[in-house]
Amino acid sequence: MIIQLNKFGTTLISRQNGKEALAAFEPVLREIAEGEKVVIDFAGVVTFTPSWGDEFLTPLQKRYGKKLTLRNTENSSVQATLQLLEEINKEKFEIEK
Repeated sequence: MIIQLNKFGTTLISRQNGKEALAAFEPVLREIAEGEKVVIDFAGVVTFTPSWGDEFLTPLQKRYGKKLTLRNTENSSVQATLQLLEEINKEKFEIEK
């Protein structure tokens, strides 16, 4: 499954918005088959804050572990947030090359 983050907007800010985005997407996540990879695509995302990322990405990382992959992470805002979340959670994200 590929999750296009730009569906939630190009400016992903605030803890509340991240929590709401995850809650809105939860029914789709329940349809993921056992062993299916989950790809988070950052294409089109301009601003990505640690608070939004912590509410959306951190639960997905805990749920899917190595089956979670990130793509199109070249944006400096995305990179800085991912680095911070990795440091806080002491777990690396799988980045698609």
